[in-house]
Amino acid sequence: MAVLIDSPVWHWRGRRWSHLVSDVSYDELHAFVAAELGIPRRAFQGDHYDIPEDLYDVAVESGAEPVGARELLSRLRAAGLRRKKPHEPSAG
Repeated sequence: MAVLIDSPVWHWRGRRWSHLVSDVSYDELHAFVAAELGIPRRAFQGDHYDIPEDLYDVAVESGAEPVGARELLSRLRAAGLRRKKPHEPSAG
């Protein structure tokens, strides 16, 4: 299993958030989130879930690998699972 989580440093709506991804498959990510965190699939953000800081330790204790934001993005891209946002330029 390769579910990855970065530190809860992203501020939004008065809380801090982490990103949770899989560098294997979206199916693995959905299964982990449903079984371990109880977050509904409708919270999926295209290639990741936003995880509130109060669930960070739960995710890590359940098997998510803590990594830095750059490593998380690098591994997501290497796995071919990164979905570009509309404003991101094409690689080339």
